Amino acid sequence: MSELKQQITTAMKDAMRAREKVRLGTIRLILAELKRVEVDERTEIDDVRVLAILDKMNKQRRDSIAQFETAGRDDLAAIEREEMEVIATFLPAAFSSDEIAALIDTVIAQTGAASMQDMGKVMGVLKPQLQGRADMAAVSKLIKARLG
Repeated sequence: MSELKQQITTAMKDAMRAREKVRLGTIRLILAELKRVEVDERTEIDDVRVLAILDKMNKQRRDSIAQFETAGRDDLAAIEREEMEVIATFLPAAFSSDEIAALIDTVIAQTGAASMQDMGKVMGVLKPQLQGRADMAAVSKLIKARLG
C-alpha cells in the first residue's frame, strides 16, 4: 500500500474516533475513488497516482463550486469547499506563483521550446513536477503567455 494511501486510511480512523462527519465522509469518498481505480486498472496504485487522483477530485470540486455559485446554490458550494479543504490536507504544499514561473522558464530553456507547437513538450515535463501542487489550467495559461 502506498504511503499516502496509508495516511488517508489512518486519517479516516481518526475522523471516526473524533466523530467528524464531513471529514469522514470526504475521506471515504477519496478511498472509494482510490479503490475504484485499483479495481479498474487491476493494480495497486502508488503515491504519484494517488496525488493525480486527489488533484482530479479537487478540480472537480472547483468546477462544482463555480456551477453552484452561478446557480445561486451557496449551500451546496459551501459543502464542496469543505470537501476541498479535506482533500487539500493530503496534497503537498502548493507552489507560489513565483516558483511556478521560475519552473516554467527553466523547462522552456531545457526543452528549447520557442512556439505554441512546443507546448506539449513543456507540459509533459512540468505536469509530473506540479501534480497536486498547482492548478494545471493556470499553468497552461502561463505557458501560453510565454510561448505565444
